[in-house]
Amino acid sequence: MMKMILSLVLLASTLTTTAQGGTPVVSPNKNIQLFTGITDGQAWYRVLYKGNEVLQKSKLGIERQDEQFTDGLVWKSVSAVEKVNDNYTSVNAKKSSMVYRANKRTIHLQNAAGKKLDIIFQVSDDGVAFRYYFPDAAADRKTITAEHTSWHFGSDVQAWLQPMQEAQGGWEHVYPCYEEHYLQGISPATASPFKAGWVYPALFKKQDTWVLITEAAVDSTFCATRLQSTAPDGEYKIGFPDTREVFTGKGSLPESTLPWYSPWRIITIGSLKTIAESTLGTDLATPAIPIDHSFIQPGKASWSWALLKDNSVVYDVQKQFIDYAADMHWQYCLVDVDWDTRIGYDKIKELAAYAAAKKVGLIVWFNSSGDWNTTKYHPKSALLTREARDSVFSRLQTMGIKGVKIDFFNGDGRSMMQYYLDILQDAARHKLLINFHGATVPRGWQRTYPHLMSAEAVKGFEMITFSQQDADAAANHCTMLPFTRNAFDPMDFTPMCLYKIPRIERKTTSAFELALSVAFLSGVQHYAETPEGMGHVPDYVKGFLRTLPNHWDDVRFLDGFPGKLYVVARRSGRKWYIAGLNGENTAKTIKLDLSFLRGRKGALITDGREPLSFVQQAVASPAGKPTTIELLPNGGFVMLFE
Repeated sequence: MMKMILSLVLLASTLTTTAQGGTPVVSPNKNIQLFTGITDGQAWYRVLYKGNEVLQKSKLGIERQDEQFTDGLVWKSVSAVEKVNDNYTSVNAKKSSMVYRANKRTIHLQNAAGKKLDIIFQVSDDGVAFRYYFPDAAADRKTITAEHTSWHFGSDVQAWLQPMQEAQGGWEHVYPCYEEHYLQGISPATASPFKAGWVYPALFKKQDTWVLITEAAVDSTFCATRLQSTAPDGEYKIGFPDTREVFTGKGSLPESTLPWYSPWRIITIGSLKTIAESTLGTDLATPAIPIDHSFIQPGKASWSWALLKDNSVVYDVQKQFIDYAADMHWQYCLVDVDWDTRIGYDKIKELAAYAAAKKVGLIVWFNSSGDWNTTKYHPKSALLTREARDSVFSRLQTMGIKGVKIDFFNGDGRSMMQYYLDILQDAARHKLLINFHGATVPRGWQRTYPHLMSAEAVKGFEMITFSQQDADAAANHCTMLPFTRNAFDPMDFTPMCLYKIPRIERKTTSAFELALSVAFLSGVQHYAETPEGMGHVPDYVKGFLRTLPNHWDDVRFLDGFPGKLYVVARRSGRKWYIAGLNGENTAKTIKLDLSFLRGRKGALITDGREPLSFVQQAVASPAGKPTTIELLPNGGFVMLFE
């Protein structure tokens, strides 16, 4: 009897879809099927992976202040399937050359008043993407007041989610800045501890299938979004920002003339390998703006503030860190807070010239904020208008400064999105690299604005230096990030303390810290270790870091589980680098399939028997059997195959 009922339900669903004109959109490899239709005037979609339902009927719909497109919708027509073929390159991603292939179909809807709404679906081998489009023309600005998009997994799903910080909370009222630990393997009955909800990317496991949700192509007409804090029956719903998350005096809600596209809603679907290797977060981003790319050079940076804090931002110490960067063959040195008074513009210009002579570029820090928080660090409020930015950026360019780290933004409202993008556009004219801190997740902006080297949006290394509790959680946290925060977008975690942290007992091993240099992705990787700390490591570790590539050509996920283990192989040219992180305080023996390296010989650097020590040994990729690696509790390793 139950089988008969189930068959009737499935038949009814199919008939509804067919009657409305909707037919499946199928991935090129046929593994993913997306169905969409209208029932009782409400639009929905549903997703299968290898024949198994990943998303039940999930809601579609959007409300404008002048019109609603949620109820009373009528299916007008559906386009034929179109092939989407896109190829692009990047020096700030897990691969240097990306290939995106998808099948595209647009459904044309109409509301009760006869106003049009299109929903564009694209299905690739690694997931589903969709966006809303208002095709009508209107010169007056329309406002979106709500979006009804949902992701209905059902109650049998596990989630790995980071709570969204509430606006105006935290130290000096700097929240939200995406700096919380992840709740791991939770049921949908678990509400976010903050009413603001959950951040992207959001990771889920439905039976044996993994799903990662995020968005891309957020422009100055839209706000960034998140997931709402509760998910009855495993139906996660989209949420808009707090109305306080704005540039002072400006708006939060999406606003634009027509026609108008929404950002892409992205659902990566497959195995953990799919999640770790996918580039959907940039595949759906807006292509690069036309700028001179000659100044966009990825690299590595020395940085005094990570371990030495405010008092290190003085001329003599910064000169030492320039020397340190030059000795390590790193491309940049970051000069942090209050440099404008502790060092001064004239002496910074002198340092920039000194650094240039050693083939090192200077990056300097700015406070983004006006009055939306109470931070005192400076230069502050120097970038609030285009005229001010042009003046400051022109001066920095003349001084020989190569990039700017900008801190303490104010969340995800539309006007704050506008501020981010205005900064990126103005910096491009003055050939300055950008790193956003106290900031939102980039959501693919690094493709559109390739001089966006990195963004924080993570509970990074600085938190470990402040709190033993965060240090205790570091191994687990770092093995979460490649599957979530760092899956698509560059992440300025500022990793790698190889020796000691002042006033904190480090719980990760030195080889774990070394492995972060390969595991984490950032266009400019700011390393926390100091010249003194680097003096305690063997020459072969220094040699590894001196020759580490500045960007990657390819990636292979080898093993892992969120919060427990992460092993990845990255290629630069002909060389393959492998990094492993043990996220648990338990020794492990792992077996890796390195058959793709058959016949090559390499070197393994892992933890020695004594604390804070390393050991190096030759290693080969034997034919026909796995390579065995022993990992200490919270330990790690790197391998290099020439």
